[in-house]
Amino acid sequence: MRAFATAGAKLPHDISNSSGSVEPDRALVRAERDLVALGITVAAIVLFVATGGMVLPQVVRSWMGTGVAPDPLLVSVLLLNIALVIFGWRRYSELTSEIAERRRAEERARRLAETDPLTGSLNRRSIGPATDALLTLAKDDGRSVAFVMVDLDNFKTINDVNGHQAGDILLCASADRIRALLPRDALLARLGGDEFACVVPYDPRYSDRIDHLVGMLIDRIAQPVDYNGLSLEVTVSVGVTANADIECLQTGESEAQVLIHRADIAMYHAKKQGKNRFFWFEEPMEAELRFRSELETGIRRGISRGEFVPYYEQQIDLATGELAGFEMLARWNSPSLGLVGPDVFIPVAEEIGLIGDLSERLIEQALQDAREWDPRLSLSVNISPIQLRDPWFSQKILKLLVKHNFPPHRLDIEITESCLHENIGVVRSIITSLKNQGVTISLDDFGTGFSSLTQLRTLPFDRLKIDRSFVSEIGATEDSDKLVRAIVSLGDGLDLPITAEGIEDMDILAKLRTMGPLKGQGYHYGRPETTEAVRQRLEAAGLLVSGTPDRSTPEPESTEHRKTG
Repeated sequence: MRAFATAGAKLPHDISNSSGSVEPDRALVRAERDLVALGITVAAIVLFVATGGMVLPQVVRSWMGTGVAPDPLLVSVLLLNIALVIFGWRRYSELTSEIAERRRAEERARRLAETDPLTGSLNRRSIGPATDALLTLAKDDGRSVAFVMVDLDNFKTINDVNGHQAGDILLCASADRIRALLPRDALLARLGGDEFACVVPYDPRYSDRIDHLVGMLIDRIAQPVDYNGLSLEVTVSVGVTANADIECLQTGESEAQVLIHRADIAMYHAKKQGKNRFFWFEEPMEAELRFRSELETGIRRGISRGEFVPYYEQQIDLATGELAGFEMLARWNSPSLGLVGPDVFIPVAEEIGLIGDLSERLIEQALQDAREWDPRLSLSVNISPIQLRDPWFSQKILKLLVKHNFPPHRLDIEITESCLHENIGVVRSIITSLKNQGVTISLDDFGTGFSSLTQLRTLPFDRLKIDRSFVSEIGATEDSDKLVRAIVSLGDGLDLPITAEGIEDMDILAKLRTMGPLKGQGYHYGRPETTEAVRQRLEAAGLLVSGTPDRSTPEPESTEHRKTG
């Protein structure tokens, strides 16, 4: 079989040209074919032979004294021919040397255009054409080709903490380790900052060998790399696909392009599943990725169109059964998906950086709605951990309170335990700032995170909320009942009121009532309701203030709450 581009070998010129690398200088091609210098030399040699045939014998006879001296004109012509021969040959030699040097420069430029300068492997520009060429050769031999996408996990963190030189050393070490494991006729390319691609021919009867190879890659790359006494460690997420899996190609796409696309999807899936693992491409992965893309587009569009709306869940005083307030939950009235819960769109909004805008708009709408409620009713709003990374978050909330003339003591900001571990200094500053203005702060989903007694004692919380996963199990297991009672006792000891989430039936409610004065919420009291449904409920109960609320403020479309309710 023809020797092809291995993990560290050169690419053939035909692949180079198809990838758009430097073409030979046309001027040099013309120069190479220019026969002027060579023609002058040849003509001079011919004239030299002709003239020398007449002059030289005369010169010899003249020296021997047996003949007359040669014609001076012919002697001059002979000397001129000699000069022309020397000039022509020298000029032709210089021209050929220049062409050779320019060709070497073109070859260097071609190699630079096709090769990653750091790792010496192919680059994104050349891997496509090289893969297509390898596919052709493999098919002729009855073999399949696997495309393996390798992405270093958390490489940016290593780069930021240890510097770019450390990152470069780690990339080079990873490339060398991959190259050492690949077969001789495989391809290796660096596609981006921390992303590599391997193209491996294999016998389709033994596809499990690809699994074995990828497993070795994951293990080998995970081994520490020494850098100035530091141990650099990284894991990889890998996506794999094969040309045998491709039954038809989309119009205008080469088989290599399809392989790259599918391997990338499989690699992304591996990252979502926890990293440091590999997956073969499957059709549902592409559908999931397409749905994710549609979600992102829909969220961006929905914010500007006011498709995100607040829903409200009742909060009840368990001792008296009276309504104490509402927790605002988020819903998305999507034109294509219908009513969507926050567990679907909140994680996406957080990842694409829209959670702040979405949440603030929705909080503004909730404040506007709550202005017409009885002043005794509170409004609880759950905050995303990402929002608490913003040191100006408290100022934004206070600005909304002033804008809508909403009493700060009626607003309860709920934060989850996970918020306490990201930047405790910023969180403490935000909590303190809000409390100084009268806003209350609740620790939501208590028991599911890692908050310590020190944090509960030092951070100025006003309330604990027991997570629904514990409350809904009361009566089902003795451990859940004991755990809820322990949390209630902890709240009593710290002088923190308790709210129990997830009250689904009378049995749970009856047990909670025996534990002390609590607030509660859950489906036992009804599903979350729209703004208009809440208004009708309060109007029937005589819990609306007189007058018509101001609806001039644009309706927000965001949320930050993850509860599905």
